[in-house]
Amino acid sequence: MPIDAGLAADARTALAGVEALLLDAVRSEDPLLTQASKHLVEAGGKRFRAMLVVLAAQFGDKTAPGVVPAAVVVELTHLATLYHDDVMDEAPVRRGQESANARWTNTVAILTGDYLFARASDLLADLGPEAVRIQARAFARLVRGQIQETVGPAADADPLKHYLQVVADKTGSLIAVSGQFGALLAGAPPHVVDTITSACEKIGVAFQLSDDILDITSDAEQSGKTPGTDLREGIRTLPMHLVLAGAGSGPDDARLRELLDTDLTDDALHAEALALLRAHPAMDQARADLRRWAEDARAELMTLPDIPARAAFTGLCDYVVTRTG
Repeated sequence: MPIDAGLAADARTALAGVEALLLDAVRSEDPLLTQASKHLVEAGGKRFRAMLVVLAAQFGDKTAPGVVPAAVVVELTHLATLYHDDVMDEAPVRRGQESANARWTNTVAILTGDYLFARASDLLADLGPEAVRIQARAFARLVRGQIQETVGPAADADPLKHYLQVVADKTGSLIAVSGQFGALLAGAPPHVVDTITSACEKIGVAFQLSDDILDITSDAEQSGKTPGTDLREGIRTLPMHLVLAGAGSGPDDARLRELLDTDLTDDALHAEALALLRAHPAMDQARADLRRWAEDARAELMTLPDIPARAAFTGLCDYVVTRTG
């Protein structure tokens, strides 16, 4: 679906303002801190969360003074989590460049992430106490999700339910806040703010589930990533949880479950597990679960006023499903 020309022009203007303020926000009197802070900003990225702020603002006063700073707040928060994630994951590369922890040290990367959180808080203070409260609660969810992912489900917990809660907290929460900030700070009616917030969280969960599927189904040329990275790193995502929960049935179920409990850093075992997983009926169920999250988001969005931004939001619901084929 083509994007409305007026909406596209508004978005370009707002995102140019976001980029300028983002670069200004990461400057410091300390040269190393400035260099480390700009490292991921200048590496690019989709600015997906900032775009959601801008789209949501269309349901109120799109030129309201808090919209661009709010978009920068969510981007800074997201970038800060990436610095911390790379330390925890010992990741050597981020956005096609050497990660901050690899280029400098873990300590520099952690402190840079902390600095970005501080800069986000500084901008947030000018947006009012309600915005501060919203961000604080989302940040608490981010931390909770990371801890839950790190320790794993309790012995008596449902692993799939635990995984979906981690996804909602780690990914969905900040995407929800992006939509919430845009609508709230543009002065949209309360029911519009609530609807956008809820729908954006569902879109956030759907994006993560689509990434789970793509990690298994796509080839390196299509995705730009090595297929089966989660498998190799021992990270259980939606399709794997569905297999272990007994979703569908295949002739090689027992072997696949055995492999999912095995160290798959060995190339031959990894290739076997990836092939079995790609052929398993759980992949169809994972796609059905993804479609359900996207359709639930769409149903909420369709209650909003019929303006070009609504079509853009529902287009995201389509995209998150179609990108998985």
